[in-house]
Amino acid sequence: MTTAQRFDRPSLMMAGLNKQADTLQTQIATGSKIAAPSDSATGWQQLSGLKRAGADDKAYDANIKTAQALLGETESALDAVTTQLQRAKAFAVQANNGTLPPEARASILKDVEAIITDLLGVANRQDSRGHPLFGGATGDTAFARQDDGSIAYVGGEDGMSIPIGDGQSIAATETGARAFGGIAGKDGETDMFAILASLAAALAPGAEADAIETAMDDLDVALSQVETTRASIGARAFRLDLEAERVTDAGIAREARRSGIEDVDTSEAITQLQKTLTVLQATQASFTKLTSLSLFDYLR
Repeated sequence: MTTAQRFDRPSLMMAGLNKQADTLQTQIATGSKIAAPSDSATGWQQLSGLKRAGADDKAYDANIKTAQALLGETESALDAVTTQLQRAKAFAVQANNGTLPPEARASILKDVEAIITDLLGVANRQDSRGHPLFGGATGDTAFARQDDGSIAYVGGEDGMSIPIGDGQSIAATETGARAFGGIAGKDGETDMFAILASLAAALAPGAEADAIETAMDDLDVALSQVETTRASIGARAFRLDLEAERVTDAGIAREARRSGIEDVDTSEAITQLQKTLTVLQATQASFTKLTSLSLFDYLR
């Protein structure tokens, strides 16, 4: 073995041990086994994939919370609509009494007109973001009074769709057209405001005798439709609960995978560092002894 080789081997060994000690010290300090792609190309790719999935699920989780809030606001509004329609039905039953004096019918008419005004306010209620709750995805207003005094839907055709998972979305609101329109009335398709307008007209002097009964029947259908919409809102809310659980469970599983790939066993790393430093010190001592020998020491 040449003199150069005698020096090169321990030099290379000490460089390797120093590098290993530095790596272990960094791992202990950061708690991570992978600080760069060179530490583990496969592990780095897996961690990058987990990080992307985590970012996606964070966005989906925020969307789920937004959708849950919007569905809650929609349910609250529909509850208010149900209450007002039930009041209107009660007034219609009361007014359908043939012995009711004209002044009592006039008082009920005022009550029905007040209900229409209240329901217009509910139907145009804004959500927490300032958008019309029943106005659809593109509508600025849900319902508006027309020149003839009638109330018509002027919002968008489709409800707001919010992504809640890969390739999955949910309608977080309901359009006023679907919630309060398309009602199969006795005289054909109608809507909630037209039914109430017909009830108001039936309470006016000189109205047809059976007009109130027609309005009563149509109010029952309107109430049924609102309840169907509420059931749909409830089903969507349940689905969101399941999606929220999925995101939580996926996050837990993802963290377990990340930990297995990246996290350092601190106790094991410290033990390994101590062993490495011991070997390094021994190598340095041997190298020092070797370099202190002169050529004459070898010749003796």
